[in-house]
Amino acid sequence: MDQVTAFLIAVIPAATPLLLAALGELVSERAGVLNLGVEGMMLVGAVTGFAVTVTTGSAISGVGAAMLASAILALGFAFLTLTLMANQVASGLALTILGTGAAALIGAGFVGMPVERLPHLDVPGLSDLPVVGPLLFAHDALVYLSLILALATGLFLNRTRAGLILRACGEDAGSAHALGHPVILTRYLAVLFGGAMAGLAGAFLSLSYTPMWSEAMTAGRGWIALALVVFASWRPGRLVLGAYLFGGLSILQLYAQNMGILALPSQVFAMTPYLVTILVLILISLRRARSATPASLGQSFRATQ
Repeated sequence: MDQVTAFLIAVIPAATPLLLAALGELVSERAGVLNLGVEGMMLVGAVTGFAVTVTTGSAISGVGAAMLASAILALGFAFLTLTLMANQVASGLALTILGTGAAALIGAGFVGMPVERLPHLDVPGLSDLPVVGPLLFAHDALVYLSLILALATGLFLNRTRAGLILRACGEDAGSAHALGHPVILTRYLAVLFGGAMAGLAGAFLSLSYTPMWSEAMTAGRGWIALALVVFASWRPGRLVLGAYLFGGLSILQLYAQNMGILALPSQVFAMTPYLVTILVLILISLRRARSATPASLGQSFRATQ
């Protein structure tokens, strides 16, 4: 029972960066913009959050700086794709390459430096409960914030007029423009939100999950976040389940290695979450029609058309 509890406790922080990054990408894609630069933005957010926290001693400043830095990268991507109408796939890949290189450059002087982990929000009387206490009431603020943001994103997209306009821009940008809705502005805001969320996910990695900085510390989580959006059929509720499922897989392979369940090389276990990601995408493409995909996803739009 103790091992099961420890496993479940470990899954929650493992799933949090996936959930944060995927939520931002979901909003961006529901607006019709495909941003493949999530990995690069997460890395920039991770190194910026770490550097500012070490320099100022304030984790709040670090988290805010991480969100701002990634949002600035996302703004550059939005300018290229929405104003200059550059190809979204090529621009997103370029953003990942740029973010990876920039993060390595910025973080060169911070490798090996210690930083205090984000404090856990212990709830008096609840955190001390057996099993339930450490499982639900002993995590840092960003874990709870990720769940609040997932709920808020679902309510925004499905229960508000602004969310309806955003979804209209992703389904049929021409019709939304004809009705007088600001398609380009809406997409800009969606992309900026996606960038800020990717930066928040990166800050969680470097300040909470593994409180340190190292190159490529995202380890492909940005790509998994992209796959999660498809896995969830662009629905926030399913996205939460998917994030915790993939977070559980990443922890399960560590447990399998430590317990020696299978006599396989460690690299095989490390590949497991990514192999499952590919398998899920294949199954989705075989079993589901394209009806769940926003109709205007990845398509350029000019306001004068």
